[in-house]
Amino acid sequence: MLHLKSETGQRWLEQVEKNTDEVLIDHAHCEKKAAGTALNLMFAYIEDEELCREMTSIVNEELEHFHMVREILKQRGIEFRRLKPSTYGSQLHELIRSGEPQRAVDRLLIAGLIEARSCERFGQLRKHLPDAQLRDFYDSLFESEARHHAVYVRLAKHYAPESEVMARLDELATAEAAIIATGDENARMHS
Repeated sequence: MLHLKSETGQRWLEQVEKNTDEVLIDHAHCEKKAAGTALNLMFAYIEDEELCREMTSIVNEELEHFHMVREILKQRGIEFRRLKPSTYGSQLHELIRSGEPQRAVDRLLIAGLIEARSCERFGQLRKHLPDAQLRDFYDSLFESEARHHAVYVRLAKHYAPESEVMARLDELATAEAAIIATGDENARMHS
Protein backbone atom coordinates (compact mmCIF):
# COMPACT_ATOMS: atom_id res chain seq x y z
CA MET A 1 0.00 0.00 0.00
CA LEU A 2 1.37 3.37 -1.02
CA HIS A 3 -0.31 5.52 1.66
CA LEU A 4 -1.20 8.25 -0.85
CA LYS A 5 -4.31 10.37 -0.37
CA SER A 6 -4.84 11.23 -4.04
CA GLU A 7 -4.33 9.92 -7.53
CA THR A 8 -2.59 11.67 -10.39
CA GLY A 9 -5.04 13.58 -12.53
CA GLN A 10 -5.38 14.21 -16.24
CA ARG A 11 -3.61 17.59 -15.95
CA TRP A 12 -0.28 15.90 -15.24
CA LEU A 13 -0.69 13.31 -17.99
CA GLU A 14 -1.32 16.14 -20.46
CA GLN A 15 1.80 17.96 -19.20
CA VAL A 16 3.85 14.82 -19.77
CA GLU A 17 2.40 14.23 -23.23
CA LYS A 18 3.37 17.76 -24.31
CA ASN A 19 6.78 17.74 -22.59
CA THR A 20 8.02 14.14 -22.52
CA ASP A 21 11.67 15.10 -23.12
CA GLU A 22 11.67 17.54 -20.21
CA VAL A 23 9.99 15.02 -17.90
CA LEU A 24 12.64 12.43 -18.82
CA ILE A 25 15.39 14.91 -17.95
CA ASP A 26 13.65 15.68 -14.66
CA HIS A 27 13.28 11.97 -13.97
CA ALA A 28 17.05 11.55 -14.21
CA HIS A 29 17.48 14.39 -11.72
CA CYS A 30 14.91 12.78 -9.40
CA GLU A 31 16.81 9.49 -9.38
CA LYS A 32 20.01 11.34 -8.51
CA LYS A 33 18.24 13.22 -5.71
CA ALA A 34 16.73 10.00 -4.38
CA ALA A 35 20.21 8.49 -4.16
CA GLY A 36 21.41 11.62 -2.35
CA THR A 37 18.53 11.45 0.11
CA ALA A 38 19.33 7.84 0.99
CA LEU A 39 23.02 8.66 1.39
CA ASN A 40 22.21 11.65 3.63
CA LEU A 41 19.99 9.45 5.81
CA MET A 42 22.80 6.94 6.16
CA PHE A 43 25.18 9.68 7.31
CA ALA A 44 22.60 11.17 9.69
CA TYR A 45 21.66 7.88 11.36
CA ILE A 46 24.92 5.92 11.11
CA GLU A 47 24.24 4.06 14.38
CA ASP A 48 21.19 2.33 12.83
CA GLU A 49 22.75 -0.71 11.16
CA GLU A 50 19.59 -1.80 9.35
CA LEU A 51 18.97 1.70 8.03
CA CYS A 52 22.55 1.91 6.73
CA ARG A 53 22.21 -1.44 4.98
CA GLU A 54 18.88 -0.49 3.40
CA MET A 55 20.13 2.96 2.36
CA THR A 56 23.16 1.40 0.69
CA SER A 57 20.84 -0.75 -1.42
CA ILE A 58 18.61 2.19 -2.26
CA VAL A 59 21.57 4.41 -3.21
CA ASN A 60 22.85 1.74 -5.58
CA GLU A 61 19.44 1.12 -7.11
CA GLU A 62 18.65 4.83 -7.54
CA LEU A 63 22.00 5.45 -9.22
CA GLU A 64 21.36 2.50 -11.52
CA HIS A 65 18.00 4.08 -12.44
CA PHE A 66 19.74 7.42 -12.99
CA HIS A 67 22.06 5.81 -15.52
CA MET A 68 19.16 3.98 -17.17
CA VAL A 69 17.32 7.27 -17.72
CA ARG A 70 20.54 8.88 -18.98
CA GLU A 71 20.88 6.04 -21.51
CA ILE A 72 17.31 6.62 -22.75
CA LEU A 73 18.09 10.33 -23.12
CA LYS A 74 21.23 9.50 -25.07
CA GLN A 75 19.39 7.06 -27.35
CA ARG A 76 16.82 9.74 -28.11
CA GLY A 77 19.35 12.50 -28.68
CA ILE A 78 18.06 14.50 -25.71
CA GLU A 79 20.70 16.60 -23.99
CA PHE A 80 20.84 16.07 -20.23
CA ARG A 81 20.89 19.47 -18.59
CA ARG A 82 19.95 21.29 -15.44
CA LEU A 83 16.26 22.08 -15.00
CA LYS A 84 14.42 24.23 -12.55
CA PRO A 85 12.99 21.62 -10.15
CA SER A 86 9.35 21.52 -9.16
CA THR A 87 8.51 22.91 -5.75
CA TYR A 88 7.10 19.55 -4.62
CA GLY A 89 10.17 18.29 -2.75
CA SER A 90 10.99 21.60 -1.08
CA GLN A 91 7.39 22.01 0.08
CA LEU A 92 7.43 18.52 1.58
CA HIS A 93 10.76 19.13 3.29
CA GLU A 94 9.34 22.25 4.95
CA LEU A 95 7.08 19.89 6.93
CA ILE A 96 10.00 18.15 8.66
CA ARG A 97 9.93 18.75 12.39
CA SER A 98 13.07 19.77 14.22
CA GLY A 99 14.44 17.73 17.07
CA GLU A 100 15.01 14.02 17.16
CA PRO A 101 13.46 11.50 16.92
CA GLN A 102 10.62 13.39 15.18
CA ARG A 103 13.02 14.67 12.55
CA ALA A 104 14.12 11.12 11.69
CA VAL A 105 10.51 9.97 11.42
CA ASP A 106 9.58 12.86 9.13
CA ARG A 107 12.65 12.55 6.92
CA LEU A 108 11.99 8.85 6.40
CA LEU A 109 8.25 9.27 5.83
CA ILE A 110 8.71 12.11 3.36
CA ALA A 111 11.27 10.08 1.44
CA GLY A 112 8.72 7.27 1.46
CA LEU A 113 5.93 9.50 0.19
CA ILE A 114 8.09 10.76 -2.65
CA GLU A 115 8.82 7.14 -3.60
CA ALA A 116 5.11 6.35 -3.36
CA ARG A 117 4.19 9.24 -5.65
CA SER A 118 6.89 8.20 -8.11
CA CYS A 119 5.53 4.66 -8.06
CA GLU A 120 1.99 5.90 -8.64
CA ARG A 121 3.15 8.12 -11.49
CA PHE A 122 5.16 5.30 -13.08
CA GLY A 123 1.95 3.29 -12.97
CA GLN A 124 0.17 6.05 -14.85
CA LEU A 125 2.96 6.33 -17.40
CA ARG A 126 3.07 2.60 -18.08
CA LYS A 127 -0.65 2.74 -18.91
CA HIS A 128 -0.93 6.02 -20.80
CA LEU A 129 2.27 6.77 -22.71
CA PRO A 130 2.01 6.06 -26.43
CA ASP A 131 5.73 5.17 -26.56
CA ALA A 132 6.16 1.40 -25.96
CA GLN A 133 9.82 1.72 -24.87
CA LEU A 134 8.90 4.24 -22.17
CA ARG A 135 5.85 2.21 -21.07
CA ASP A 136 8.10 -0.83 -20.60
CA PHE A 137 10.74 1.24 -18.84
CA TYR A 138 8.30 2.69 -16.32
CA ASP A 139 6.79 -0.72 -15.77
CA SER A 140 10.28 -2.02 -14.91
CA LEU A 141 10.73 0.66 -12.22
CA PHE A 142 7.28 0.38 -10.62
CA GLU A 143 8.06 -2.35 -8.08
CA SER A 144 11.33 -0.86 -6.86
CA GLU A 145 9.62 2.45 -6.03
CA ALA A 146 6.90 0.61 -4.08
CA ARG A 147 9.56 -1.37 -2.23
CA HIS A 148 11.51 1.79 -1.37
CA HIS A 149 8.33 3.35 0.01
CA ALA A 150 7.77 0.33 2.26
CA VAL A 151 11.39 0.37 3.46
CA TYR A 152 11.22 4.04 4.46
CA VAL A 153 7.96 3.56 6.36
CA ARG A 154 9.31 0.47 8.14
CA LEU A 155 12.52 2.27 9.13
CA ALA A 156 10.58 5.22 10.54
CA LYS A 157 9.24 2.76 13.13
CA HIS A 158 12.78 2.51 14.53
CA TYR A 159 12.34 6.06 15.83
CA ALA A 160 8.76 6.11 17.16
CA PRO A 161 5.99 3.65 17.99
CA GLU A 162 4.04 2.32 15.01
CA SER A 163 0.86 4.17 16.00
CA GLU A 164 2.73 7.51 16.04
CA VAL A 165 4.48 6.77 12.75
CA MET A 166 1.24 5.83 11.00
CA ALA A 167 -0.59 8.89 12.37
CA ARG A 168 2.24 11.13 11.15
CA LEU A 169 2.26 9.36 7.78
CA ASP A 170 -1.45 10.11 7.48
CA GLU A 171 -0.81 13.82 8.22
CA LEU A 172 2.06 14.04 5.78
CA ALA A 173 0.13 12.17 3.07
CA THR A 174 -2.71 14.67 3.39
CA ALA A 175 -0.24 17.54 2.97
CA GLU A 176 1.42 15.75 0.03
CA ALA A 177 -1.96 15.38 -1.71
CA ALA A 178 -2.58 19.13 -1.34
CA ILE A 179 0.86 19.92 -2.78
CA ILE A 180 0.38 17.59 -5.74
CA ALA A 181 -3.13 18.99 -6.38
CA THR A 182 -1.69 22.50 -6.68
CA GLY A 183 0.78 21.23 -9.24
CA ASP A 184 3.55 23.11 -10.93
CA GLU A 185 3.65 25.12 -14.14
CA ASN A 186 6.71 23.21 -15.37
CA ALA A 187 6.31 19.62 -16.54
CA ARG A 188 8.15 17.50 -13.99
CA MET A 189 7.83 14.03 -12.47
CA HIS A 190 6.21 15.64 -9.44
CA SER A 191 4.47 18.66 -11.02
